[in-house]
Amino acid sequence: MIILVGGIKGGSGKTTVATNLAIIRAKDGRDVLLIDADDQETASDFTALRNERLDGNAGYTSIRLTGSSVRTQTLRLKEKYQDIIIDTGGRDTTSQRAALTVADLLLVPFVPRSFDVWTLEKIGALVAEMQPANPGLRAWTFLNRADSRGQDNDEATEVLKQADRLTFINAPLGTRKAFSNAAAAGLAVTEVKPADPKAVDEMLTLYRHVFDISQIPQAEAVGE
Repeated sequence: MIILVGGIKGGSGKTTVATNLAIIRAKDGRDVLLIDADDQETASDFTALRNERLDGNAGYTSIRLTGSSVRTQTLRLKEKYQDIIIDTGGRDTTSQRAALTVADLLLVPFVPRSFDVWTLEKIGALVAEMQPANPGLRAWTFLNRADSRGQDNDEATEVLKQADRLTFINAPLGTRKAFSNAAAAGLAVTEVKPADPKAVDEMLTLYRHVFDISQIPQAEAVGE
């Protein structure tokens, strides 16, 4: 699969999601390529830290791509890797549009406390614009950095469920120190000791949604 973690709003935790999915997938025995297509290069910095911590054995391959090369190089490399995860910045860039032409799935995290309906509408329009070039593209939204409870979560969930061409999945990631602590150490949240069981369970729930698409009801597909 080719998974794109994207959106057009910064600060939603895209790199944390992309790197955790890459590590967990690789630990499941898959040959994974992580493409950093974000100008901030956060995924590349994370991978460098991880390689330093783990004696050069990040567990996955990581490369930097920008612009139209995101499409051309992904197409060239997709036969060499079992799964490709692309991390893009929080803007409507050439890199993200190039990735949307080759991705099987777009994952868009939303932070409830900074939720903007206009952002959601723009993403839906972007997906609609790109689907003629990539008819198989699916787009899913989920809550990231969510509160353990509260009205913000509920309100954001209701809006996300109504979004055009975007499917809401119930796989929220909470506001937990475990995620930032893991990132600072070059680790996935599933690798940190002692473990935060809730953080681990949340990330694994998202992971199962992403890589077990056959169990997601077909009526939830984009555009249906």
